[in-house]
Amino acid sequence: MLSFDPNKVVLPAGQFINGVYCQGKGAAFAVKRPSDGKVAGELYEADAAQVGEAVTLADHAAKASGWASCPPRERGAVLRRWADLIAADGTLAQLEALVSTRPIADVINHELPFTAEAIRFYAECADKYSGDLLPTRDASLGMLVPEPYGVIGAITPWNFPLSMASWKCGPALAAGNAVVLKPSELTPYSTLRMAELAIQAGLPAGVLNIVQGSGAVTGSALVAHPLVRKVSFTGSTQTGARIMSDAAFNGMKPVTLELGGKSPQLVFDDAGDPDVVADRILRGFTANGGQACVAGTRLIVQRGIADALIEKLIARCAAFQPGVTWDESTRYSPLINARQAEKVASVVQAAVQAGGEILTGGQRFAGTGDGYFWQPTLLANVSTDSPAVQEEIFGPVLTVQRFDDEAEGLALAAHATYGLCAGVHTLSLARALRAMRGLAAGTVWINRYGRSGDFIIPTGGFHGSGIGKDLGRQAFEACQRHKSVLIDF
Repeated sequence: MLSFDPNKVVLPAGQFINGVYCQGKGAAFAVKRPSDGKVAGELYEADAAQVGEAVTLADHAAKASGWASCPPRERGAVLRRWADLIAADGTLAQLEALVSTRPIADVINHELPFTAEAIRFYAECADKYSGDLLPTRDASLGMLVPEPYGVIGAITPWNFPLSMASWKCGPALAAGNAVVLKPSELTPYSTLRMAELAIQAGLPAGVLNIVQGSGAVTGSALVAHPLVRKVSFTGSTQTGARIMSDAAFNGMKPVTLELGGKSPQLVFDDAGDPDVVADRILRGFTANGGQACVAGTRLIVQRGIADALIEKLIARCAAFQPGVTWDESTRYSPLINARQAEKVASVVQAAVQAGGEILTGGQRFAGTGDGYFWQPTLLANVSTDSPAVQEEIFGPVLTVQRFDDEAEGLALAAHATYGLCAGVHTLSLARALRAMRGLAAGTVWINRYGRSGDFIIPTGGFHGSGIGKDLGRQAFEACQRHKSVLIDF
């Protein structure tokens, strides 16, 4: 039985600093449940002084505990124990489902295993990647020596709180760094429990600290702190730009930014079984209620198969049913809050006013009270400059555009701002490879849409979709700085 009573969940309180819970010293903020709009609890944010304390303690803990200098295999062992605890923790699953958009069945069956496996992957990286011996003249020895930065500041979004935390903490800790993590103030609880489990696994107190609060106060203080030597952020392109600017202004520290997207799903007339393709397209824009930076929200379909594919998508959209995230039967996510619901509604309305046509959906589900459930929506007759095509909506809204030939399809798939992901659906290998080359996207999926459990494949965007990579060995190596050494005999 996975269902649970949302009113009986014991919430962790405050900040998690130096291995213990403590109350924030800043302003109070309420944490609401997206499924019914009710307040789950209240926290106090960490002000600049408390963020400074967390960073200073993290820096001291990494050095004094020996975490930064211990044998890499020992760090890996701690991370593997941590992953095992995460995978088995029912409390963690309930905290994730309670105030996030993730239904409890998805958390148990997907989110926890994915989070644990990501940490296991980086546990294995700890002693697998090292520096290099460099070719120099015979009387000298050249080396490239990796070392941890020290303290890495991490800021994660609300849409996948646990897995995004694993993307940040896994490589940083495996490489010997300490981490100060700020989760979204909308979904603060599961990350606190995750840090508590890290201490149980043997991570020295203070090496992973969690600070709660808004981006404007807590996040800005974290990015600006002089002991934070690197910043890793996942979130909107606008916020990423501010973080990049703040990081440059406060010490020229490197940043990894995984930002917004407006990803195309390019469907050619030789894509194969239309039911299989329709299911792929559907998952690409409705998973997590469309609240994913990688969501494939632009359907660009070859004219000859467009009507049949759209008909199948409309029928599938009509079958969705809303449900609270603490019910094990729920398969469809709410929007995170009223503000996000208003944004989705405004973009859809603007698209219609500009000549767009709603084929299905287009409004909130009736009978869901104060829950923020939006119907899967298809928008046709949209031009390239339509707000629904240009803006990242972060909701289950799919625009539909038709094309005649390959060149036109690739032209429609291009986007002036974003270049995070793209999907290509065709059974022609040559066409798939041509499309892959022609798409300006950091990730291209062919005859699928969405990430897999292959953590060796990095993810990251082009253009306004980000800088650097999460996942893969690239994320591990980005958590190290490299020192050049030349020794004369």
